[in-house]
Amino acid sequence: MSVPTLHDLHRALGSTGLLVSPLGLGTVKLGRDQGVKYPNGFQIPDDEQARQLLHLTRDLGINLIDTAPAYGRSEERLGPLLRGQRQEWVIVSKVGEEFEAGQSSHDFSAAHTRFSVERSLQRLETDFIDLVLVHSDGNDLAILEHSEVYQTLAALKDEGKIRAFGFSGKTVEGGLKALEQGDCAMITYNLNEQGEKPVIDYAAAHGKAILVKKALASGHVCLDPGIDPVRASFELLFAQPGVASAIVGTINPLHLAHNVATVARVIRQN
Repeated sequence: MSVPTLHDLHRALGSTGLLVSPLGLGTVKLGRDQGVKYPNGFQIPDDEQARQLLHLTRDLGINLIDTAPAYGRSEERLGPLLRGQRQEWVIVSKVGEEFEAGQSSHDFSAAHTRFSVERSLQRLETDFIDLVLVHSDGNDLAILEHSEVYQTLAALKDEGKIRAFGFSGKTVEGGLKALEQGDCAMITYNLNEQGEKPVIDYAAAHGKAILVKKALASGHVCLDPGIDPVRASFELLFAQPGVASAIVGTINPLHLAHNVATVARVIRQN
């Protein structure tokens, strides 16, 4: 019996010109095991385990990979791990949040934004990043209205260092404003939290891109016996025409294959 894959289910990421798999791989667990909100502890995989995970990810038809400077060593590990495969991946990274010595800090200035993108380019061993998102601290409107982060990302896009930019926020107001001038919003949307649905609707109406974080509520979703929470989560997501892809972080090959098979079934049945 053949294993379901996502190879023939890639779709447009808004109007960026990028085609992405409906499931993306989040890579916080490749670089950081402190201050992460998962129900169970985990060990950061070694290079061989990470290489095998990425190989399986690609074999299953996932071409979207999500990282960030705040994910510890994730970016600097992905550079060598993806060497020679650049054209096969759509890489998402972020600016604005740093994570050092177990603590997060935020800087949305023009200088730090440019520094952060240049550093990500070096770490990822690439000439361009497909999509860079602002890693919000929750003060979404203040960041968009009173910092230079968006203008700086627009300039970096003009320079060809990034192909698209957007915002990973926490509020409806922030998501809507971010989409007015940017290409993409990353929002929380799952069986427990659906407050940001107006952002999805705006994106669908205006040709903008939506990536969903915490699609499985970071592993915390619990439903009635006999109901698969993964399937129920993806049915909710992919009923929304504005959603391009869900970013799910896992280092468990069985979970990854199950997620892919579930997404493939849900999308084909819609």
